[in-house]
Amino acid sequence: MQSHHEHHKEHESQKHPPKHGGGCHSGGSHADHAAMVEDFRRRFWVSLVLSIPIVLLSPMIQDVLGIKEAWHFPGHYEILLTLSSVVYFYGGWPFLKGLWDEVTGKNPGMMTLIAVAITVAYVYSAAIVFGLEGKMFFWELATLIDIMLLGHWIEMKSVMGAGKALEKLAALMPDTAHRLKENGDIEDVAVSELKGGDQLLVKPGEKVPADGLIIKGQTSANESMLTGESKPVSKAEGDQVIGGSINGEGSITVEVKHTGEESFLSGVIKLVQEAQASKSKTQDIANRAAFWLTIIALSAGGLTLFVWLAFTEKDLAFAMERTVTVMVITCPHALGLAVPLVVAVSTSLAASNGLLIRDRTAFEEARNTQAIIFDKTGTLTKGEFGITDVLVFDESLNRDELVFYAAAIETNSEHPIAKGIVNDAPETWTAKDWGVDNFKAIPGKGAEGSVKGKNIKTVSPGYLREKNIPVDDPRIAELGKQGKTVIYVLMDDQLKGAIALADVIRPESKQAIAKLKEMGIRCIMLTGDKKEVADWVAQEIGLDEVIAEVLPDQKAAKIKEVQSRGLITAMTGDGVNDAPALAQADIGIAVGAGTDVAIETADIILVRSNPMDVVAIMGLAKATYGKMIQNLVWATGYNAFAIPAAAGVFAPWGIVLSPAVGAIFMSASTVICAVNARLLKIER
Repeated sequence: MQSHHEHHKEHESQKHPPKHGGGCHSGGSHADHAAMVEDFRRRFWVSLVLSIPIVLLSPMIQDVLGIKEAWHFPGHYEILLTLSSVVYFYGGWPFLKGLWDEVTGKNPGMMTLIAVAITVAYVYSAAIVFGLEGKMFFWELATLIDIMLLGHWIEMKSVMGAGKALEKLAALMPDTAHRLKENGDIEDVAVSELKGGDQLLVKPGEKVPADGLIIKGQTSANESMLTGESKPVSKAEGDQVIGGSINGEGSITVEVKHTGEESFLSGVIKLVQEAQASKSKTQDIANRAAFWLTIIALSAGGLTLFVWLAFTEKDLAFAMERTVTVMVITCPHALGLAVPLVVAVSTSLAASNGLLIRDRTAFEEARNTQAIIFDKTGTLTKGEFGITDVLVFDESLNRDELVFYAAAIETNSEHPIAKGIVNDAPETWTAKDWGVDNFKAIPGKGAEGSVKGKNIKTVSPGYLREKNIPVDDPRIAELGKQGKTVIYVLMDDQLKGAIALADVIRPESKQAIAKLKEMGIRCIMLTGDKKEVADWVAQEIGLDEVIAEVLPDQKAAKIKEVQSRGLITAMTGDGVNDAPALAQADIGIAVGAGTDVAIETADIILVRSNPMDVVAIMGLAKATYGKMIQNLVWATGYNAFAIPAAAGVFAPWGIVLSPAVGAIFMSASTVICAVNARLLKIER
């Protein structure tokens, strides 16, 4: 099994995008790509306009239209040759240049085929003008170049369309920001001038100009274009905001933390560009197939010419037409696009849903995942305490009242358990209505105070033991087995009830585990927490296996153990203390990265802490590979019918394809691959 480090070495050596078609599809800057699209567009229109007189001056078309007498004049063929020469050299230039690039690079491909086909047609037709017996191919040559240019133009626009998500991300940043001066005045400055420590005013409905911390005000932020989270996220003082997110209903003052290249958005754009440029393993199959298809086409073309001339009574013109058509129709153009288009679409689509792919090799490997190991705290759970059970020992009190009294006392404490009780108190509870007097801490055991005229204590089991207060409820022992933390509530020194707390399981965890198991993936939890706690979480969400009480430095070794069972293993953790384990796993997935996208050890980074995103990335890996294979099958499979038809095998039954029809077939297969790639979507 390939280790993660080998993955990375391989990934580093594949940073440059594969070239297709003599540079026609090579990875370049967006501006280069736009210029190439414009170049193909211009060449297409010029060639198309010149093709009209070429078609009308061609003897075969004149016969069909019955205009041979009217349109035949001295110098007729010389004009036809001149116009065709312009189309051949100007319209055909990208293909002729591509031929040179491929031959000198010792990698003949589709450009070689197109260039050989149009050159054979042009040279043969020109020879006829100078006296050779035969049939001219000028109109086929011109229409063939027109269709090839049109196919390239459409195809390159599709490639650009696949990169549109990056443009959208880049366009998220506003141009100006309201910067606060030291005297409190506001000045509008260009976002490019901002630096760390600047304080900005962001008004309702405006885009946040830079990554930062809210130092005043509260609001909600729409981060959907960055994280895929459709619901606005509430933000208060001390919370982070991402540059490019849209501020909701409140005015906020933000202190700038990251600008320019350091910003979250720049990090995302850089990762997506790297992922789209990194070579896909499947691309190797496509490149090999394109090479062999080129060899087959040149061989089939030569064989077609030989068979028609040697074994039939057909003339050279007919044999040449069959040969040219074979070479055109076999152009593995769709093959060159089959994989890169899917790569571009999948990485852009993933990024706009908060799923960032750093290493394409590992991402493609993700479709074969057999086991996923989840870190517990912060991944399957929220990493914060919440109320799981409330036991009331006095019938005169109800469940809510017991929690109200406890929350009143715990309001004054900063302890995580105290915060858990306050945060989970029923919505009708308010600190104002449930005020506390004479508050004081009971060191190491809890706290007490007066609430509504009663002395209330919230204490640990140790306090009860110390005061010899018995608890004979069997449910308490069960809570202990589950590893939950139990807090007791005393009212005027009488035990009234107990509140159990545990790390809150994320609501999506159970659904995510069920979906992964449906995919046939074994779900394992790896945690440093006590076995009782881990077993309770596993039971609640349906995990297959639990590895508990593991120290952080032992996590990588545990991943190795699972891999030694022969399972392709993904590790899902928060990217900080899980770094060695993420590096050891075949696929490292960092979750809840938030604004920190520079997690070096992960192959895939999920911006949110939603376990359903793990399901989404696994589903996307499978769907992406599926689309690549569909495109490869289509790009090569149609040749099984097309090559014999082009060679004239079905001529006895009246089925004969012209070079122009061959070009339409070839271009259509390319467009089908482009459309198929664009149909890729994320399932959650």
